[in-house]
Amino acid sequence: MSESSANSWGLSSVTASLKARRAAIAAKAPAPTGILNPDELERFENLLVFAKSAVEGYLAGRHKSPFTGSSAEFADYKEYAPGDPLTRLDWRVYGRTRKLFVRQYEDETDMTVYLLVDASASMRYAGTKKQSKFLLASRIAAALAYLMHKQADKSALILFADKVKTFLAAGATRRHLHKMVQELEKTTPSDRTGIAGALTEAVPLCKKRGRLVLISDFLDDRTALFDALSQFVHKRFDILLLQVLDADELNLPARSVAKFVDAETRETVEVDADEIRAAYQRRMRDEINALAREADLLQIQHRLCDTANPYIDAIEAYMGFRGKQP
Repeated sequence: MSESSANSWGLSSVTASLKARRAAIAAKAPAPTGILNPDELERFENLLVFAKSAVEGYLAGRHKSPFTGSSAEFADYKEYAPGDPLTRLDWRVYGRTRKLFVRQYEDETDMTVYLLVDASASMRYAGTKKQSKFLLASRIAAALAYLMHKQADKSALILFADKVKTFLAAGATRRHLHKMVQELEKTTPSDRTGIAGALTEAVPLCKKRGRLVLISDFLDDRTALFDALSQFVHKRFDILLLQVLDADELNLPARSVAKFVDAETRETVEVDADEIRAAYQRRMRDEINALAREADLLQIQHRLCDTANPYIDAIEAYMGFRGKQP
C-alpha cells in the first residue's frame, strides 16, 4: 500500500462518492523548498532572471512591443519619477521645458495591479518529481510582476491563507520588484485555506481601483469566494483568477489502493483510486467549470493554468485581461 499526501480537498468517503469539494490526492509531497531548485538557479535574485526570460521570450515571439494593440495609443505625459522607463522620455519636450516627462499610453496611465498569491497548506502539494503548486504560483507571480514593471504598471503583493500573511504596497521600481521576489522566496505555505476571509481583509489594502490577479488552486468554498470578490466587483476592479492544479488533482495518481491525507486537516482515508477515478474526474471537471461559469457571470476572467507550462498560460491570460478598459 502506498501513501499519498493530499491537499485541502480530502476525500471523506471511500465507497459512496466524492462527498466533499475539498477532495484531492497526491504522492507524498516533499518539504517546501525555495522557488528555484539547485539544478536551475542558486540564489533567489535569479528568479528575476527566470521572470525576465519567460516574459521577454513570450513578447519577442508574439509581439513587436509589449504596448501593441489598443493600449498602444498615446494618451498623455507625466513628469518623470524614479522607476519610470527611460525609453519613454520625450527629449523634444525636455528641449523646450528643461523638465523630464515620460509618454503614457491608453490603458497604462497610473495603473495598479494587485497580485494575490495563495500560501495555504494545500499549495504545498507536488506530484511525483514535480514542483509544488506554491512554487509554480510564485513563478507565475514573479513573471507577472516583471511584466508589470516592464509595462510601467504599479504592482502590489498579498500572500494569504485564511487571512493576509504579507502585504507589499504598490510600487513600480526595480527595488520594489526585488522585494516582491524576496517575499515569495521566503514564504512557506501553511494554515488552512480561507480565500474569502483573506479577500475581505484585503479590501482596505487595495485602496486604488485597478486590477486584481488571484493565483490559487481555488479548493475552497465557491459561494464564499464570489461573495468576497463581489466587494471588488462593486468597486469596479478588473479581476483575473489563475487556477493552479496538479495533474494528480485532476486525474488521481496512477495508483490503486492508497492512503490520502488532507494537507490542512490531516484527515486520512484509504481508497482504491481506480474504483473512483472516473467519478472523481467528472467531479473535478464540474467544479472547474462551475468556477469558470460563476466568474463569467460577474465578468471575472478565469484561466486554468496547465502545470506543464503555466507561465505562458498566465502571461497570455494577463495580456488579454490587460487589454480591457477599466
